[in-house]
Amino acid sequence: MPRQRVTLITLGVGDLTRAEAFYRAWGWTPHRASQDGVRFYQMQGAVLGLFGLSDLAEDQGRPDAVLGTGAMTLAQNMSSPAEVDRVFDDGLRAGAVALKQPQAVFWGGYSGYLADPDGHVWELAHNPYWPLADDGSLTLPESD
Repeated sequence: MPRQRVTLITLGVGDLTRAEAFYRAWGWTPHRASQDGVRFYQMQGAVLGLFGLSDLAEDQGRPDAVLGTGAMTLAQNMSSPAEVDRVFDDGLRAGAVALKQPQAVFWGGYSGYLADPDGHVWELAHNPYWPLADDGSLTLPESD
């Protein structure tokens, strides 16, 4: 089994109902394996989970920990700048906060950042050097 992989990303949220409503409005559908206290979203080869902050700290074995947000970025690469704009605007309508409007960036692509209602940061980007498969998955190109 390869070591270099991520199979589940769990986001700690302050209010699970609010977080689920945001992700639903942004176009995500909870998986039927979701349970009371946790929501799962099937992605390509991985799962995104939403879990209450105090429950997550308890599950980590550090019940008194204060869990923060914003120290990492989740990213979605898009097939075009227009798609970046559309998904960004959909996020704002769903309740996200704009951190950086989508724009041409120094590395030759196009990207913007928004935060979900719990402060989890999402980058939405188009990278012309990283073509996406038809299913939206990303495999880095081989270097010369």
